[in-house]
Amino acid sequence: MPLYEYRCLDCKKRSTVLVLSLANQAPAACSHCTSARVERIMSRFASPKSEEARLEALADPSNLAGLDENDPQSMARFIKTMGEEMGEDLGDDLSEAMESDETGAIESDSTDRP
Repeated sequence: MPLYEYRCLDCKKRSTVLVLSLANQAPAACSHCTSARVERIMSRFASPKSEEARLEALADPSNLAGLDENDPQSMARFIKTMGEEMGEDLGDDLSEAMESDETGAIESDSTDRP
């Protein structure tokens, strides 16, 4: 049973579809906005790696080069890298969360000043 990935032409998000029968294949639709305007994309492939090996790769000091814990964009890049290493697709939600957090930090800094 193959998995196919599609990108929605309306909301631009990725959807994965499990095809149970190639003979009776249902038309693909976006799982986020239900649009039928989707295009099939190349799927990512998985490389088997133990959790221990993934954690070792994240602990490598070269992965921390250029990381500034006071810079939200730097932290977002690092978190995205961690998510990819652990096999998680953090998607666009991470960028939105980091942008709103940065805006909130700027507003709180300006209200704290005398």
